[in-house]
Amino acid sequence: MRLQVTAVVLSCALASSTTAWAQFGALKKLGDKVAEKAGEKKAEPPKAQPPEPTADAKKPQPAEQTEQTAGSQPSYKVYQNYDFVPGDTIVFEDDFRADQDGEFPAHWRLKSGQAVVNKMQGEPVFALTQGNYVVVEPRVKAARYLADPFTIEFDFYPKPGSYYPLIYLQAGDVEASLQVGIEPSISAPDVSLTGRYGNGDDAAFRDKWHHAAIVFKGGQLKMYEDQYRVLVAPDLGAFKPETLTFRGIGDPDLPMLIRNVRIANGGGMTMIDKLTKDGRLVTHGILFDVNKATIKPESMGTIRQLVSMLKENGALQVEIGGHTDADGDAAKNMTLSQARADAVKKMLVDEGIDAARLTTKGYGATKPLEPNTTPEGKANNRRVELTKTK
Repeated sequence: MRLQVTAVVLSCALASSTTAWAQFGALKKLGDKVAEKAGEKKAEPPKAQPPEPTADAKKPQPAEQTEQTAGSQPSYKVYQNYDFVPGDTIVFEDDFRADQDGEFPAHWRLKSGQAVVNKMQGEPVFALTQGNYVVVEPRVKAARYLADPFTIEFDFYPKPGSYYPLIYLQAGDVEASLQVGIEPSISAPDVSLTGRYGNGDDAAFRDKWHHAAIVFKGGQLKMYEDQYRVLVAPDLGAFKPETLTFRGIGDPDLPMLIRNVRIANGGGMTMIDKLTKDGRLVTHGILFDVNKATIKPESMGTIRQLVSMLKENGALQVEIGGHTDADGDAAKNMTLSQARADAVKKMLVDEGIDAARLTTKGYGATKPLEPNTTPEGKANNRRVELTKTK
């Protein structure tokens, strides 16, 4: 059972581009390597080349890379400057735990190539194993499910020698591509930008999990990897994405590995405006370890906004309410939701908020926002609510 918390979202929008141009962009960076694979069992990963600098292309300064082993995650401290906040309403979420090992996941469509759910370090992962290019897309009921603003999050594990995943944003026949990795990039008709993670050491970047987050709002795109903002495209025009796919070159020995995919829409109102208007603030941006009350470091964007709101409104007092979906034992859900609400309070107190201003209550699955009959409904029910008490 998982509980998640969010707040205000930053998001962005991309410039118009044609399918042919997008294929000429980021996929071309990978496609140039195809000939090498014909004569080699294991291809070297693609290396994106930085574009010529332009007047309007803001490029973030590289941050110092921190050590992270395959089974560990960075500390809260290194996330202190992290400002990503996911969207308000989850339209798709999949951690692949409901899928059988060795099968294609139920909540995805296979457009080309081959892919399968496998266990890695005891956890399910989505392995894109074969195809030039393998293409998979999330199953969402709405034909056009992305709204401005929106956010995309997922984890990826680049094995030594494997290719990095691509995310394609689509509006009809128009596409724009994003590539994650040591040199994250965006390719569109009028813009081709490349960023950099840490010191650019590809070998050190590989063989561990990384968290990717993309914010898309009104002509601007920001990309984050772990605690770093690695790419900013300040103005990408009027392109309004409606759907997305994951793509790349899959290999049975060197698959592209992803997990914990989440797509969310909405945002824009400040936290205090939401509390003033509705008397409560529903959040999905604080992430927890599975069946635990341990807050994940990538939640710090939301935590920092909560801290800022409470410090700027010193008379405000709130109840932190924990909520789960209806899966599992009701009593255990109640206990877990209380423990997670308490964990959020402790984090806020550790950040300087007076404990006397905060109360907590675990509600389990007793107050759902949506029916617990779909993955998206369950994801939106897993939340924390701040309710104004004074």
